[in-house]
Amino acid sequence: MNRILILGAGRSATSLINYLLSAAEENDWHVTVGDYALQLAEEKVKNSERGSAIAFNVREEQERIKVISEADVVISMLPASFHPTVAETCLSLNKHLLTASYVSDDMRALNEQAKTKGLLFLNECGLDPGIDHMSAMKVIDKVRSKGLELRAFESFTGGLLMPNPNDDNPWEYGFTWNPRNVVLAGQGTVKFIQEGKFKFIPYHKLFRRTEMIHIPGHGYFEGYANRDSLMYMDVYNLHNIQTLFRGTLRRPGYCKGWDVFVQLGATDDTYQMDGVNQMTHRQFINSFLSYNPNDSVELKLAHYLGLELDGPEMHKLRWLDMFEETPVGLQKGTPAQILEHILKKKWTIGPDEKDQIVMWHLFDYVENGKTKRIRSAMVANGENANETAMAKTVGFPLGVATKLLLQGKIEARGVVIPITPEFYEPILNELDELGFHFIEEEVDLD
Repeated sequence: MNRILILGAGRSATSLINYLLSAAEENDWHVTVGDYALQLAEEKVKNSERGSAIAFNVREEQERIKVISEADVVISMLPASFHPTVAETCLSLNKHLLTASYVSDDMRALNEQAKTKGLLFLNECGLDPGIDHMSAMKVIDKVRSKGLELRAFESFTGGLLMPNPNDDNPWEYGFTWNPRNVVLAGQGTVKFIQEGKFKFIPYHKLFRRTEMIHIPGHGYFEGYANRDSLMYMDVYNLHNIQTLFRGTLRRPGYCKGWDVFVQLGATDDTYQMDGVNQMTHRQFINSFLSYNPNDSVELKLAHYLGLELDGPEMHKLRWLDMFEETPVGLQKGTPAQILEHILKKKWTIGPDEKDQIVMWHLFDYVENGKTKRIRSAMVANGENANETAMAKTVGFPLGVATKLLLQGKIEARGVVIPITPEFYEPILNELDELGFHFIEEEVDLD
């Protein structure tokens, strides 16, 4: 019997746990789910004869060693900052490790040791990163197999809400992933290459530099640049490419609304605000505006940022109750932490709300003197607040990769990401069987 250990039983682990438990009898597995909150782990395992739930604290070294020593493969769904700790323990105990998170420098440093020990430390095998890598490399390798070279590659992914005509949410957005990451989005280095020219976007301009993307059957989306696109020149071996751009998708109008918070300084995470324990939503916004006892907060904000008082951005803020004298409800916090806490009150999705994942790729290449373009899109819908599209697209690739590893179908070792055919072919094939389809179209541009 192979023993699988899943560390972390949060919302993003739900589909992964269900997938592995449903396949446990056929494959002779036992699945152990460990979480700091034992009740949460028990809820996810339910009464499965092939599963068990344990209380787990990653900071407790002896407990960590004991639990990991009893497993054949470890899947970490913990916050990314804990992955290196888990990886070090897996390395010392000769255990395979899989995660959905970006490869950190600490994780990358373990590559040679993992290889030497014959261990697979698979990272970035979830949604974004993960399915984006695999679906992109499938097309890139197809183009290369013809002896051709890509001129342009663009890739966008968004975790959104399903369109709902009965919903009055003007943002058409809710938290389907870590709210803190949403609030801090775009604060790292943002750079890419466009028509052979290196481009950089400072944070205070990021949400004003958007592009519209149309996906047939699903309408228009707006995309903004995401992190450092240039790193994928090495990852995908695209050193001669003329355009390389990765971004995040939102519904039209979202970025102009979010830019209000950016311009105010409400997403700053570098200092603690004063008087938070007595602060209201309205006072939070007012704290970033000049003092004028004769003008309302709404008027000062509109004047400061050049907004129309009855315009769409102000409407979005009103919907979030940003101008209400509602207590924030925190004792202390940075502007970003306070904003996150306020947003959770309206952006936490309800039990029956459904999320939506949208992924879109563009590939340009030249064949016989003609420029051709491939567009590829995947749209996935969630079922409810627990069985979300986000949880499925993060969890299923990890589940399939775990199955392949335990079946002896993965030869890669060391710290890797799923960009080779041994990963992307079987994982994408099974995702397609599970209902996650990529629709491709090819057109001539010349």
